Amino acid sequence: MTYIIYVGAALAEIAGCFAFWAWLRLDRSPLWLLPGIVALCIFAWLLTLIEAEHAGRTYAAYGGIYILSALGWLWLAEGVKPDRWDLTGALICLLGASIILWGPRPA
Repeated sequence: MTYIIYVGAALAEIAGCFAFWAWLRLDRSPLWLLPGIVALCIFAWLLTLIEAEHAGRTYAAYGGIYILSALGWLWLAEGVKPDRWDLTGALICLLGASIILWGPRPA
């Protein structure tokens, strides 16, 4: 369930950030900011659902999922297929995120 929440958070964050990108970089209407703000609020709420003792670890582990999701956005929304270096880097980040979130900790 953790990965599903992280993927949902990543999609919400990317959508929210893209709304700002569209407004500032693609000359879209400022009305794009409204769904962007809602998406960013959903992103923050979803991160609170992660079962972790500390917020910092939750955010650090989320970084790996965000990277993979951003590459998915690159491919699906922007039409640029990630190369082997993109994918290798994302896999390394996912491994690191998993270690951060689920690594053994002293009791």
